[in-house]
Amino acid sequence: MERFGVLVLLKAREGKEKSVEEFLQSAQRLVLQEEGTLRWYAFKTGPATFGIFDTFADSESRLVHLKGEVAKALLANADQLLPVQPEIQMFDVVASHARAERDKS
Repeated sequence: MERFGVLVLLKAREGKEKSVEEFLQSAQRLVLQEEGTLRWYAFKTGPATFGIFDTFADSESRLVHLKGEVAKALLANADQLLPVQPEIQMFDVVASHARAERDKS
């Protein structure tokens, strides 16, 4: 059950919008290695604004994720890609719903 989450808001440095988008796409393979990350989304809300939304069953998995490979890679590249540090918000899930994917064949 999803009980905890993280929301990370990012603003790309001018001229680095494509690089931020590519970084987020490449981060998916790192997250797939994290057993405790239940859901992970990278999204774009505008030409230079992006975010990451993920959920976890327990607070320990959330802490592991926050110290994981995606966070390390983001912080290592932050000066090149972002004009300001990412805004990180931790939250508790109070309700959720996930519709099962249906076979499209």
